[in-house]
Amino acid sequence: MIISISGPAGSGKSTVAKMLAKKLDWSRYYIGGLRRAKAKEKGMTLTEYNKLGETDPSTDIEVDEYQTELGKNEDNFVIEGRTSWHFIPQSLKIYLNVDEAVGAKRIFDELQKENERNEDKNLNTVDDVIKSHKKRSQSDDKRYKKYFNINVHNLENYDLVVDTSELSRDEVLARVWDEIGRCL
Repeated sequence: MIISISGPAGSGKSTVAKMLAKKLDWSRYYIGGLRRAKAKEKGMTLTEYNKLGETDPSTDIEVDEYQTELGKNEDNFVIEGRTSWHFIPQSLKIYLNVDEAVGAKRIFDELQKENERNEDKNLNTVDDVIKSHKKRSQSDDKRYKKYFNINVHNLENYDLVVDTSELSRDEVLARVWDEIGRCL
């Protein structure tokens, strides 16, 4: 079984993916981390790299081909990425949703602890994070439509949708775990 986790920034994708991978003793792949690393190699923030991707498809194609190959060659892993459900269609597709203000607060709090995310410049308030996430989401949506003709926000693409806005990490994990149990 392959479990793909998608959703907006701050929805808990990384947290849940880490918890699931540990609980299942499976590998975890983090597509956002790959994109952040590629951006950093170019001396860019993720926001800048995404903007470049609006005219340069190579910024998406490399990681998307990587996801496709993972889906063909491996089994029993967790992958988090907005397009993972599309590139690994046989995966159990989970979408974690979140209120934009809640997601931005989560990211802002994380940035106060460490700024390894290479997110964007000048994220000094929760409102700055909200504005950055809107800009990032618009860029993502534009690229995904242009290159792959997909809408990652269409909930019909997923097997399970969980709004994490009012839930604890353990509550989200429990809901996801229930769905996995139905599929095993």
